[in-house]
Amino acid sequence: PQKDIDAFWAKFNSKHPGKAFTVLPDNSYARRAAQLAPRGVVPGQNALASYERAVLHCCRKVDKIVRECRRINQKYRDPHFDIEADFRLSMQGVLPDCLTALCDNSSNLRPMSVKRVEDIFEDPKFFIEGASANDIRQGNEGDCWFMSALCTLSNGQGLIRRVCVACDEQVGVYGFVFHRDGEWFSEIVDDKLYLIKEDFDEATVERHQWLAVQNRKNPEEEYRAVMQTGSRALYFAQCADPNETWLPLLEKAYAKSHGDYAAINGGFVGEGIEDLTGGVTTEIFATDILDKDKFWKDELMNVNKTFLFGCGQMGGKHGERKGIQEKHAYSIMEARELDGHRLLKLRNPWGRSEWQGKWSDGSEEWTPERMEKLNHKFGDDGVFWISYKDLLTHYQHFDRTRLFGPEWTVTQQWTSVQVPWTVDYLDTKFNINLSAASPVVIVLSQLDDRYFIGLEGQYSFQLSFRLHKDDEDDYIVRSNKPYFMKRSVSTELDLEAGSYTVLLKITATRNPHKPTPERVIRSTCTTRREKLLAIGLSYDLAHAKGQFRELEREARHREQRERKERQKRQLKKMHDARRKQHKKDKLRQIRKNMKIAEKLERSSAAASGTATPVPGQEPPGPPPAAILDRRIEDLRVSEPEPLHGLGIQSHGAEGDGTGTPPQQAPSGRPGVSPLPNGNGNASGPPTSSSVATNASTSTATTTSSTVTAATTVTNGSTVNGVTDSPGLPAQNASRPGSPFSRPSSVPIGDNPPRSAPPPPSTFPPVQQQQQQQTSRPHGRSASVTAPMRHSSPAPPTVTNGTAAARRATSPAPPSAPLPVRRDTLSAVPGVRPGISVHKAPRHMPEAGFGFGGGSSVGGSSIRLSDVSDDDLSWDSELDAPSSSEGESEGEEAAAGKPSSGGPDAWMRGMMGEGGPDDAGDDAEDEFERDPWNAVCVVGLRVFSADARVNIEVARRGERVGRRAQRRLDVDDSAADASKRYR
Repeated sequence: PQKDIDAFWAKFNSKHPGKAFTVLPDNSYARRAAQLAPRGVVPGQNALASYERAVLHCCRKVDKIVRECRRINQKYRDPHFDIEADFRLSMQGVLPDCLTALCDNSSNLRPMSVKRVEDIFEDPKFFIEGASANDIRQGNEGDCWFMSALCTLSNGQGLIRRVCVACDEQVGVYGFVFHRDGEWFSEIVDDKLYLIKEDFDEATVERHQWLAVQNRKNPEEEYRAVMQTGSRALYFAQCADPNETWLPLLEKAYAKSHGDYAAINGGFVGEGIEDLTGGVTTEIFATDILDKDKFWKDELMNVNKTFLFGCGQMGGKHGERKGIQEKHAYSIMEARELDGHRLLKLRNPWGRSEWQGKWSDGSEEWTPERMEKLNHKFGDDGVFWISYKDLLTHYQHFDRTRLFGPEWTVTQQWTSVQVPWTVDYLDTKFNINLSAASPVVIVLSQLDDRYFIGLEGQYSFQLSFRLHKDDEDDYIVRSNKPYFMKRSVSTELDLEAGSYTVLLKITATRNPHKPTPERVIRSTCTTRREKLLAIGLSYDLAHAKGQFRELEREARHREQRERKERQKRQLKKMHDARRKQHKKDKLRQIRKNMKIAEKLERSSAAASGTATPVPGQEPPGPPPAAILDRRIEDLRVSEPEPLHGLGIQSHGAEGDGTGTPPQQAPSGRPGVSPLPNGNGNASGPPTSSSVATNASTSTATTTSSTVTAATTVTNGSTVNGVTDSPGLPAQNASRPGSPFSRPSSVPIGDNPPRSAPPPPSTFPPVQQQQQQQTSRPHGRSASVTAPMRHSSPAPPTVTNGTAAARRATSPAPPSAPLPVRRDTLSAVPGVRPGISVHKAPRHMPEAGFGFGGGSSVGGSSIRLSDVSDDDLSWDSELDAPSSSEGESEGEEAAAGKPSSGGPDAWMRGMMGEGGPDDAGDDAEDEFERDPWNAVCVVGLRVFSADARVNIEVARRGERVGRRAQRRLDVDDSAADASKRYR
């Protein structure tokens, strides 16, 4: 059982773990990004340095576009996110790239028209009296989390303006900056927006109803003024003011940065705040708060200063609870203490649907004085106040985002790690060096896969880490396990100067129903080329920072593993080819022996005077006993004794598969007989009596099980103690197409022939052998043994009229070396008692077997159906040919599982093809076919308020840490049991 378990785990895990870091061919941008990725020790920089660079780049891009557009006198049209062209294609049945993800087949988002800002708004302004939470109205997109994040930012001083950094409303170009994977980047969009209603000329029902109203002076202009004018006409997010435009344009830029509007459907408020501020979000559950007074004083009272908060009600089946929407995001805008009451101001991004409990609009807790102090007005605008106690009761999930100012420094490093199925702390770790005592924030994050939806693969990851002092075994702090947010985990603490180690623990989960990047690329490269290029480029640039960097020692080991795997695959391929050839040869041999058996039965019947049965008549009875005895006596020949310890079959000169090599003529060209008729006979055509004699002799000699010695006979030479005599018939090999034809053999590797021991004294003299070789008609010798298993189809048959001429002009090819084979069993029909048969290997009975009615030897009858694959000869794989004849690799693979039906099904069943053994060889294990291969790109960011900080990635082999650091957590159930092994 242990071996089975070990074998299972060996197949379960990939032998070559890795990750596709680029999906586009020859992506020079990703290649340069990977080359510029920081390596070694990465020093810290100001926390705002990345933001300032992104703003500078964004302003430069906007200025360049403005100059180009003014030069050609055209408004800006974004070629990479042209929603108008995309919309027109969608009207023709093409999937809109700006609305659907890469793997989507349809879209639930159905805007009806596209227009520019100047065609929608009467007096458009990007900001009107600044950005505020009251401006925000969620549209038809499910991005309440992003709207709540914007509501939260609107409470901070200038936070929205920090995102909207450059624009030219006349040209129609707008620039924004967002935070992604530890870096700020810029995004440029034009001023085209989606609308709810279609144009007047394209409208159907609305146009008909509109024209049905009488006394309209200009129906088209009036339709446009009502249906397609102002913020309320927008399909997605809109500002409360009918002429304010910052919100829909910012939402469009955020959607473009992710590839489409569908990508920003669903999320967490904290992730949206991180993307807009570059802060660090911590997930807090209300039931986990230890000291609620401390949480109120230290954190909630600092909202919009040090922290930004979002909240939500994660579960539920009823849709809403006292006006609070389930599974919906809210923003915490303010925290106040009034008359001993702890109150918080919240906002619903819908702009409606408020809390209906204490301190709600119209409740008895409100007085004119309290409304004036809190600057509150009644109305269904989505803004309401709630007590701290009710907040913790009705909201379970809080996203707290810490903001960082210019006094903070930050450094980060990214790498790729293989995540095993077993969950433990990894060998890869981060080393931190802190120059002075300081408060720090440590963040471990993975790539934001929202930017390349469809290519994220089958694995999802959950992160955690522990922080150790370099010379201490016990950890200082560990991250809390998140509930819902998987993008990052973090911890905040004060540290002394020194070196620290961050150990990583990553849990991977596989969803086999999700498509792999390879499958997505295959399915979309032709149908959605532009979409794949956009998402693929985002994927490549994101993964460039975490490309796997191997140590020199690991690279050598990898090369050795790959070389061994290539050799194993090549050997397996050769073995499979040889194995298939073995089976084909054995099948061919059995079929040939069956034909030989049938012809021998007919020849035996003719020699004994038995007539061939005529259809419709009863078959003749068995011959008299006297005739059978005479036949057996005639067929009894003097067979040489087999060599002790050797059962040998050899290949003839032309691959005939017989043990008797072709004899050479004493003079002249080899293979040409000097006898008068050119057929190897001194006399003319044989008489009928000689024909019968030849048939009887052929029967006896063919029934021998094996040839006892492998000899190569040359003119007047002696091999293995047998002397050749001149004048033997040259054409001993039977002509192809006849029952005794011997097809050419297939070479058997490079095995050199082994010298056989001297023959025993029972060998008859050569003259006696010559007498026993009675000529068959047309000069064919009757001394024929069973053909070898390894044979190929015979050459074309030569007619009698041209045989002599061809023999006179074409010399026979020289004999190939005759390798000595191990003990084998040749299936030769018609063995009679008294003829020496070599002992069968394994458990085969010591007898020949006939393929007509079988032969009775020792009281046992052996038929073809009694023969199994194990009973047949099975030599070493080195004895088989290196490749099959005329069969490609694809055909071999197709032939690996023969069908169960057909006329030869019983033969394949006898040969073992398609049986349990074959099924075990061909059927690939599920995990071997698709093993565990989880690779995660992770990055560590460290913020420090008063000191410089450096980060370095330490992988296995670069710096060996203390083994005790990797011991189990103190609250692990196996911690005590493993304590003795530390």
